[in-house]
Amino acid sequence: MSDRDREPRFRRGSRPGSSHVKDSHRKGPPRHGSVRRARETGPDGPAVLYGWHTVTAALANPHRRIRKLLLTENAALRLTHENINTRITPEIVRPSAIDQRLGPDAVHQGLLAEADPLPSPDIEMLTQEGIVLVLDQITDPHNVGAIMRSAAAFAVKAIVTTARHSPEATGVLAKSASGALEVVPLVLVQNLARALTRLNDRGFMTVGLDSDGGENLAAIQLQQPLALVLGAEGKGLRQLTRDTCSAVARLDMPGHIKSLNVSNAAVLALYIGASHLGLMH
Repeated sequence: MSDRDREPRFRRGSRPGSSHVKDSHRKGPPRHGSVRRARETGPDGPAVLYGWHTVTAALANPHRRIRKLLLTENAALRLTHENINTRITPEIVRPSAIDQRLGPDAVHQGLLAEADPLPSPDIEMLTQEGIVLVLDQITDPHNVGAIMRSAAAFAVKAIVTTARHSPEATGVLAKSASGALEVVPLVLVQNLARALTRLNDRGFMTVGLDSDGGENLAAIQLQQPLALVLGAEGKGLRQLTRDTCSAVARLDMPGHIKSLNVSNAAVLALYIGASHLGLMH
């Protein structure tokens, strides 16, 4: 194969305003607040990925099928300079074309990809080592994305969450995860209590995190495999979730504010868990 064959081929798209880049805007822009919901979610549609780290991580993942790739000229040049394989022929567009797809507040850095969602592994496939995170109806995509990014940093084996009452693995969540969607398996289950029961049966120590927990997490003798269970902000863990965990712990802090944003609580819990289990090396 020649050097020319190895380089990504770029296909120039139509100018903004043509039917090729405005296929979904013929009837005018969506109402305020509906842009991201329409473009980034949908259980049967493609995952919409944007931003440098998110898209390049997807391009590097052989298990991720890329359907469409929109790039600005600057983003295309950067991909070429960094020898990143686009895998499919990109469409070169103006930044405004991506803005129209995502809305003006999305920081896309000149990259947008449409891709097939990654498959959800079965809970029985989880290895009985290390740490997994379990999310109890955390619905904010920014929080879930930030949790996934921290999970990738701490080599979490998987994140378990419900198919319902959780955000789609696309759009804002994917951008907040900064590429973590490609490296941390997302296990979707129908019933969280049953999933926790199965983890208990398979030898996992399941520890729910709650401000009313009986012990400080740092004082518990943690063991592998460990499942840390986080509840939604405000509501916390649901009662059945609490009852199914093998222990419920709190995060003690010395300051006047005793509670943390759930994504920050996840980082602290992961640090404590990884340190106790000897995984910080």
